[in-house]
Amino acid sequence: MDLIHQLLNLVLPPISLIILCVSIPLLLIFRLVRCIIQSIFISENLTGKVVLITGASSGIGEYLAYEYAKRRASLVLVARRETKLREIGEKARQLGATDVVIAPADVSKAAECNRFVQETVKHYGRLDHLVCNAGVVLYCPVEDTTDVEKLRPVMDINFWGSIYATHFALPHLKRSKGNIIVNASMKGWLVSPWSILYGASKAALINFFETLRVELPQDENVKITIVAPGFIKSEITQGKHLSKEGEVVIDPEMSKMMSGKFPVESTEECARAIVKGVCRGERYIVEPSWYRVLPLFQFMCPELVEWCSRCLYKTKPGDAAATNKSKSLNSTVINNKSL
Repeated sequence: MDLIHQLLNLVLPPISLIILCVSIPLLLIFRLVRCIIQSIFISENLTGKVVLITGASSGIGEYLAYEYAKRRASLVLVARRETKLREIGEKARQLGATDVVIAPADVSKAAECNRFVQETVKHYGRLDHLVCNAGVVLYCPVEDTTDVEKLRPVMDINFWGSIYATHFALPHLKRSKGNIIVNASMKGWLVSPWSILYGASKAALINFFETLRVELPQDENVKITIVAPGFIKSEITQGKHLSKEGEVVIDPEMSKMMSGKFPVESTEECARAIVKGVCRGERYIVEPSWYRVLPLFQFMCPELVEWCSRCLYKTKPGDAAATNKSKSLNSTVINNKSL
């Protein structure tokens, strides 16, 4: 066995390099041709299609509802804030949604995910697009965590919330040959200082849905689109996050420290690009699109990425709080039900 490993160590690297040199140009040409064909000839007609969106009470989820509404889809809006959902649902109707169902729920609970999926199918008789968008961010260096159990909502909402919904929706999506759209993050591919658990939850999402693509038989035609946004204007970039005590807080100063070094794209533009890409059958959507180059550096030059990350994030969130006494006045602890 050792001899086999020695042989593979000697032979496999040069063979792999040759294969990559030959296949990468062909793959790029294929992607370019496919992109042109999709842009010109392929665009799913969403009129009357049933779209279920989790985390629809704000941010990307809210504007996804508006974009789907403009294409005359029927909507199911899921989040904890019922009043906010009703406001968004009314605006979606005005923008062209053929019907809107409000389904207040906590995606971190499997029973509630099962409930809103079954309510969708009972009301409409089908489900075409499942948009797994609900999420929460945590800004806390791992060494500053005092009670790690209080941080479970990060994984419960970001990861399990999407898995539960997908599990219950999958039989219906198979019948409609539908689409799963999962809102991951560039932090699922990149180093994410001070939001390490958030990045880990998104990395788990990406791995799960990339593997699900392989597990699903091709003849069932369930498409999966993985969305990886960068910094997009939302409640998160405005300072809403989970504190190390496990409470949802609003801290504008924290937001400035974490996202102020990068340009922030409008939520409307991001949602428009996502729906357009989904209708074209894109497997991955990175928005803004210039973020596509960053994972290349992560995989090919990890030392460079580590150095840049250290330079960009020299100050820990906890240190920033200690040096800014006024920040405590801007931080407002809010009830977890507002997520």
